[in-house]
Amino acid sequence: MNSADSRVRLPRLSTRIAAIAESATLKVDAKAKALQAEGKHVISYAAGEPNFATPEHIVEAAVVAARDPKNHRYTPAAGLPDLREAIAQKTLRDSGTHVTASQVIVTNGGKQAVYQSFAAIVDDGDEVILPTPYWTTYPEAVKLAGGVPVDVFAGADQGYLVTVDQLEAARTARTKVLLFVSPSNPTGAVYSEEQTRAIGEWALEHGIWVITDEIYQNLVYDGVKAVSITQAVPELLDTAILVNGVAKTYAMTGWRVGWMVAPADVTKAASNLQSHLSSNVSNISQRAALAALTGPQDSVETMRQAFDARRKTIVAELNTIPGVVTPTPQGAFYVYPDVTGLLGREWGGVTPTTSLELADLILDQAEVATVPGEAFGPSGYLRLSYALGDDALLEGVHRLQRLFA
Repeated sequence: MNSADSRVRLPRLSTRIAAIAESATLKVDAKAKALQAEGKHVISYAAGEPNFATPEHIVEAAVVAARDPKNHRYTPAAGLPDLREAIAQKTLRDSGTHVTASQVIVTNGGKQAVYQSFAAIVDDGDEVILPTPYWTTYPEAVKLAGGVPVDVFAGADQGYLVTVDQLEAARTARTKVLLFVSPSNPTGAVYSEEQTRAIGEWALEHGIWVITDEIYQNLVYDGVKAVSITQAVPELLDTAILVNGVAKTYAMTGWRVGWMVAPADVTKAASNLQSHLSSNVSNISQRAALAALTGPQDSVETMRQAFDARRKTIVAELNTIPGVVTPTPQGAFYVYPDVTGLLGREWGGVTPTTSLELADLILDQAEVATVPGEAFGPSGYLRLSYALGDDALLEGVHRLQRLFA
């Protein structure tokens, strides 16, 4: 037997990378787009992406930046200094939290900020409490950092809001981080100031880090304010990381600009990571983000009002379907109906028993794309984004009403 024959057969892929699940939201959206390319009139509620164009003054700032040779070169990995300062000012304005520009790292979208936040503070075996339903990327980012996701579920009967008692029941000696998201993706739920303070004080008492994703903080309705957990409990600042970005508020999903705000030692560690991982974000996109944060905000309010109208429409229409219970979200641009009343019943010759099977049935028979609850936690739910156009939104819901009549 030669040496080649005696080699240990090692796996082709790393165990950690092979275990990553594909983004369920992007998978469903890709399937819907493939069907559309085949000529089918699929209406997709899958992607969390505003249907609006990026405001013109932001686009113009990018055009000007593209013509400036200084933007054709490497810049600091942590971000352009003036953008970092603008982010610090936004954090004070919208999160009620004073930070310095040196605490800010500009990232390639919010996803990189989420990943780097976990990577910076989570070691192998550390437990991260994830209020559930959660955005599909969170548990994968935790596992990539070597952490262990711990789900804490709150259903429609709780307005999808976890309680301190639930969090305490999930806490162990290995608990290091709580992920706090308000407004929530996928549910649109927003914690009140009192709820936020109680959760923040619990984390502070037990020395638990908080990573708070605030990317939807400007998309709230009915006079509600998304109170930052660091504003509610300022003492958390030394053990908190704030994640945000321009994608949702400014219809800039394709520009890929997010950020993380953290204590100095975490910022330094995450900046070192980013210097090897991706270096600086595109300077053109950074200049566009600077224009977004410092320029006129009237288009932001126009989009928010449009989302609000769509929110009211889709909730009212979905709740006409027997077996569907849709709580009214107070933020983001998603509804998260409880569809357990549709399961175990025959629809068009098919009897779905899970929301995954139900979503497949809806796509096949109504040509409507939704994301099943399995992508965000337990089965029995669907996520629908109402960030699509008004006509498509109504037509899609009418198809569901006809399918489940």
